[in-house]
Order: sequence, then structure tokens, then C-alpha cells
Amino acid sequence: MSFKTIDESKLETDMPYRFRYLAEFIGFGPEDASALQASGPYLGPLIPQIVDMTYEKLLGFDCTARHFLPRQSGFEGKTPEGLGGLTANHPQIQFRKEHLSRYFMQVLGRSCDERMVPYLDMVGKIHTLGGGNPEIDIPLVQMNGLMGYLSDVLTELIFSLGMDPATTLSTLRAFQKLLWIQNDFINRHYQQPGGNP
Repeated sequence: MSFKTIDESKLETDMPYRFRYLAEFIGFGPEDASALQASGPYLGPLIPQIVDMTYEKLLGFDCTARHFLPRQSGFEGKTPEGLGGLTANHPQIQFRKEHLSRYFMQVLGRSCDERMVPYLDMVGKIHTLGGGNPEIDIPLVQMNGLMGYLSDVLTELIFSLGMDPATTLSTLRAFQKLLWIQNDFINRHYQQPGGNP
């Protein structure tokens, strides 16, 4: 049996190398990136719905809602006064919703190859002490919960789009593979000094 040699130390220091390894191991290739882009006309109009559902979930638990009380990096308006003042219509939540909308637009509109690595990595970093507001340090269990929730929401929506079975399957598989890669680029920051397990 022949083995492909992987420089494991490089996986921790070279993020494009890490992406290429994960993409090859998981099987995320150009056809998956094409499937994501092809789903844009179907899923793009649903981004506001996905974002609203996600924030309804996040604001439904005190342990996740509390992270929206400190000032979000880049937000200049008035911050919420405790959990009681935190609603889906609060300006800071609207600000955060715009960020999640942009995330989905990036996923649907970019080539989803190693050029996207800095963005995927930044998404992981900003939820830890290593980036953004140092008061915002999201526990890993909550990030894993969020990614699992997004996976389920996207699965249900993709099946509801009415695409032919082969396209539905390829789109679903492409999203699942990308979400696992994204999850790795989140999890890696919790192994760094300052990451919150």
C-alpha cells in the first residue's frame, strides 16, 4: 500500500496547505465549488430567511445570546442593556445579521478554493480572544452547535428547492463538505493560546 505523505507540522502553520489537505481528504473539489455557485440563484434569495432563523436560535438561549451584549467590532450604535433588551430588531443584532448574510454571499459567490482560506480562517478567529472584541470569547461548544444548526437548516432548504435529485445531492454534499472545512478553521483557533475550550 502506498501512502500520500503529509507534513503534519505544516498543517499547523500553512493554512492553504491545511485547506488543500482537508479538501483532498474530504473530497471537496472543483465540482463541489461549482455546485455551490450553481445553487446561488436558488439559495441566494433565501439568505435573509436563513439568517433570521439562525438569530432566532442564537437569541433563544442565554448562553449564546449573552455574546451579543458587548460591543461588536465595527458597531458604533448603542449596545443592548442586558438580555432583556436584546431582540432580533436591536441595531447590534441587525449589524451581526449583515455579517452572516455576507458570509453566505461569500460562500455562494466565490470560487471556494484556497483563495478563500484567509476568509474561512478569519471566521474562526473572530469568535475567540484572538480577534475582534476581546470581551467576545465564544465557547467552542457553542460554535459547534451553530455549525450543526446551519448544516441542518441548509439540508432542509436544499431539499425544498425542487431541484432534480442529482443536483440536490451534489449541492447538499458540497455544503456539508465545506461546512466541515469551515468547522476545522474554527476549531483550530481553540487550540491556540487564548482560545476558549
